[in-house]
Amino acid sequence: MDTAEYISSGTLEFYVYGLLTEQENIEVNKQAQEHESVRAEILSIEKAVINLSHSVSPHLSAENYEKIRQKLILKHAGTGVVHMETKRGMNPYIGWAAAVILMFGLAIQYYKYNEVTKEVEAVNVQKSKFEQLLASAERKNTETEKALNLVRDNATTTVNLAGQEAAPAAYAKVYINKNRNEIYVDVSGLPEAPAGKVYQVWALKLDPLTPTSIGVIDDAKIQNGIFKVENNATAQAFGITLEPAGGSPTPTLEQLYTLGKV
Repeated sequence: MDTAEYISSGTLEFYVYGLLTEQENIEVNKQAQEHESVRAEILSIEKAVINLSHSVSPHLSAENYEKIRQKLILKHAGTGVVHMETKRGMNPYIGWAAAVILMFGLAIQYYKYNEVTKEVEAVNVQKSKFEQLLASAERKNTETEKALNLVRDNATTTVNLAGQEAAPAAYAKVYINKNRNEIYVDVSGLPEAPAGKVYQVWALKLDPLTPTSIGVIDDAKIQNGIFKVENNATAQAFGITLEPAGGSPTPTLEQLYTLGKV
């Protein structure tokens, strides 16, 4: 047969896989030495086998992969053809089929392992989020419980803050417990602060008028309704103003929303 027929016969594939007899291997080596096209085809098949092995089993150990690489890439005796060992006492078709099944079996197992790993990671992420939400809810419940206990305490004094010219409908309450040295403010009667603005709570001395900031209320605290501020035992009145985000060193009187005397 001519060179083209020889190449298309499948003999070269069996040669690379190491499934020919010794006599057949000798014939292939002879053809490779005499015909450049045969040598090129053998090298092409070898590269394909390398690529297939690497893509199907990317986590092959370095030692085993190096053995394969040395056999299929390094040129032998200047011929450019790799001499594969002959398999004896084994049906070549069964051997090749078993190799293919093994490679693809490993690939499937690796894929399933990755999928299971991703599912476990997703579950862990959801678990972490749930634990964070639970911890946040527990903290809020604890803070709310403390506030309610203080409001219900007979030693607590309530100061009503009435709406002022900037917001006549607004109102708030300040709860003072001198035994506990704690002050809480109920801001549920304040309107939602405009974007870039916050409410600031002031403890006031009236003569002379001396304001002291005891807390800045952001949107999150407004949603909770009641929250703790700094204690101020000398306060004679309390006021709440609307200020730029972060608060102000002194109150903006034009934005005084609520005010009340102790």
